Formats: sequence, C-alpha cells, structure tokens
Amino acid sequence: MKSNTWQSESRQTVTVDLGDRSYPIHIGEQLLSDAQLLIPHIRGKQVCIISNETVAPLYLETVSTTLAAYDPLSIILPDGEEYKTLDTVSLIYDRLLEARFSRSATLVALGGGVIGDMVGFAAATYQRGIDFIQIPTTLLSQVDSSVGGKTGVNRPLGKNMVGAFYQPNCVLADTSTLRTLPDRELKAGLAEVIKYGLINNLSFLNWLDENIENILALDADALAYAIRTSCHEKALIVAEDEKEAGIRAILNLGHTFGHAIETAMGYGNWLHGEAVATGIVMAAELSCRENLIKADDVERVRSIIQRCGLPISPPEEMDVDTFISLMSRDKKADQGKIKFILLEELGKARVSGQVSQDVLTSVLESLL
Repeated sequence: MKSNTWQSESRQTVTVDLGDRSYPIHIGEQLLSDAQLLIPHIRGKQVCIISNETVAPLYLETVSTTLAAYDPLSIILPDGEEYKTLDTVSLIYDRLLEARFSRSATLVALGGGVIGDMVGFAAATYQRGIDFIQIPTTLLSQVDSSVGGKTGVNRPLGKNMVGAFYQPNCVLADTSTLRTLPDRELKAGLAEVIKYGLINNLSFLNWLDENIENILALDADALAYAIRTSCHEKALIVAEDEKEAGIRAILNLGHTFGHAIETAMGYGNWLHGEAVATGIVMAAELSCRENLIKADDVERVRSIIQRCGLPISPPEEMDVDTFISLMSRDKKADQGKIKFILLEELGKARVSGQVSQDVLTSVLESLL
C-alpha cells in the first residue's frame, strides 16, 4: 500500500552543491535520448562512452545516437566485480591514447557501479584529469556509487583500495533502465536505499517499510521517489564533507563488514549490496551490544532487509579471525584500528573507533 504523504514527478533534479564544481543528478524515465541533459556538460569535441558486455547491447546505441554530434568512441569492457582492476583501467588508457584523446575530452560511464568507479578513476588520472559523466543503469549505482565522486579499483587484499575523489560533471539516472535489471541486482540496490533511512532519515525508513513491495514491483513513482530521496540525502552529506573527513563516513554503514565479506568470498560472488545488507544487520547488532539501540530495533532492521530478499547472515565459510583481519585492512581503518558506523537510534548514525575487541568478537561469534 502506498503512503499518501509522497508524490513523484516524471523528471526531477537533485544538485550536489560543491561550489563551482556543483553538478546535477537528473532522475526520471526515458532520459537516455535527451541530448539537452548531457550536451551542456561536455566541453570539448571528443567523447568516449565506456560500458560493459551486458549493458552495451541494451543501451550503447541509444546513448551513441544521443551524442552523435561528437561521433563518440566506444569501449566495451568485461562485466563483473572481478574485472574492477588496474589492468582493466589500463585498457581504457590505451584506447584513449590510440585515439589521441586530449585533456578536453569527456568520458561517459554507461553501466553499474563497477563501470562508474573505473571510468571515474580513468578520468581522474588520464592526463591528470579529464571530464566525465555518469549514466548509472543499476539501482545501486543510481542511489549511491554514481554520486559523490568516489572512484577506484579493487586489489586482492581489499576493496576500493586504489582510487581518487573525483566528481562527475553530471549524473543521468534513467529509471527505465531498471526494467532490464536482473531481480538479484534490483534487490541488492535496495541495501543502499535502506541505509539512507537508517543513518539520517527516519521518515524515509518508515516510507520504505510501507513501500518495499512497490519498489520490487518496479512501480515508477515508488522507484523515482526512492532514488530522488536517496540522492538528496547523499548530496547533502557530500556537500558538507566531500572527502570523508567527518560526517560522510556515516554513508559506510554496514560497509566495513560488507567489504570483508566481498574480499573473503571473492569479488562478484556476493554482490556489493548483498554484502552491505548483511553488514548493516551486523552493524545494528553491534550497536545493540553497545547499548545504543534496542533489540526490537535490530529486529526491525533485519526484517526490512529480509523483505527485500537480501541475506541477513554472513557466509558460513568465514570465521571471526578472517573478519577481524580483513576489517583491520579496510581503507577506513586507522593504523589497523577498525572504525565502525553505529546506529545511535533508527535514523541517526555515528562513527566509532571505540568498540572493544571482546564486544566485536562476541557479536561475530553470535552471528557466525
């Protein structure tokens, strides 16, 4: 049943306010063919659209036609988290160099979070920085990875350990692309949507409780509202703390646990959103053990994630030592000291580096 306290418009724009580097996030259906949403953000004459083997057959022709005035180069990369590497980014560099792309060129990332992160990193480093545009085609990338300027690649010992903060010129979130998204990928994206309600917006969490089934059914209004609200919440936080010196860290709720799962299980075996969903449950349990939230709150977190069809328990193959070892190497750790995002209450989060080893071990043992 839809709440009567919200409504959607066919097209909406959220702005990430970073002064002269501010940029719009356009949200709505059938945006890929609207050149006027993209052309104002292309300064030079050279454009390269970078996609993967899954997304390119679906949308590359449309975007190429939209940008036909630039005769865009296209690069199609293999699909999967396991290809989010420096070797794959090197393929981008080589093609750009072969085509003699200059510093005035623009890269267009067409795909999910893996493509967005790699293309953003390539843009940040090719000739010391060129423009790029994000066209995310998964729910997770539309609500999270395409917004805020985090770019990078994975290493065998840790996720996103090599990267840069580098903002796009524009984000184009065409919600109609979600209709070709596999069910598992759609559900995985909901983990990041739920996160925004948990860390900073209780009313949004309450709305999600009422509308999860509408989102899973691809209701256009519900999708647009969830994406707009998620982007709005992230834009506010990024504008306040672009490079994660303070409050932006709360966006990592569940990620310290989640990244450990992804690394241990092999990139791509657990989707990022699946690992984060389990990590959120683990963070909620840790918050309860730290006497911040109640057991009923943890159960509510567990319930909403379970209703999305997402995992709520870590993989049986992992043990306490593996978790602690991998979390201590996470990029958010400080000299091996693990930082956690804890829930002070539902709708409010904080950063903590004060969790005792005994409490952490106890939580891990109970969940494993």
